[in-house]
Amino acid sequence: MATQVEHVSEATPGASPSGRVILHGVPWERYDALVQLLGDEYPGLRLTYLEGTLEIMTTSPEHERWKKTIARLIEMWAIERDVKLNGYGAATFRNRAKERGLEPDECYVLGELVDVPDVAIEVVRTHGGIDKLEVYAGLGVPEVWFWEDGSLVVYRLAGQTYERQERSSILPELDLPQLASFVTIPDQTDAVRAYRDALRRTSGL
Repeated sequence: MATQVEHVSEATPGASPSGRVILHGVPWERYDALVQLLGDEYPGLRLTYLEGTLEIMTTSPEHERWKKTIARLIEMWAIERDVKLNGYGAATFRNRAKERGLEPDECYVLGELVDVPDVAIEVVRTHGGIDKLEVYAGLGVPEVWFWEDGSLVVYRLAGQTYERQERSSILPELDLPQLASFVTIPDQTDAVRAYRDALRRTSGL
């Protein structure tokens, strides 16, 4: 089967443009070779693979700022609440038998990593392309959180599909609306300090 190319250029007003190229009819071996070739050399690229369709996407500075702020806030919460949380950033997770692979924006596990993270986080700025939840379901990731329109939305894997939840089952004590309220503070250090202070007030420290 010949590889078909679909190019989608996307931008949000006032932000740096991002874009995606979608390739159809890509064999697993070609996807695997691209992952090996690109590796850590191009951290701004995201490769998502689903049953022969490969999406190659670039990320904008705004996208990276949001995902890094969310990561720093989650990690502050874990420190303040004495939760042993380990982050694996945008590591590549693949399953040849399921023909699926991707790099989350951020991901975490409680304890040591086995095959997949407990929680994957995706920053959504535009829609279209491969359905990430379909990829995550095939990989068996228990929870996926989406940051979109100023909120963190949780999806929990139930069988072969995801169901939207009000809060995380992996981190049930984490108040996601509270955390989300600090994400849009422009300076990351100010955001983390303000969130830390709010957590300490809640715990009475």
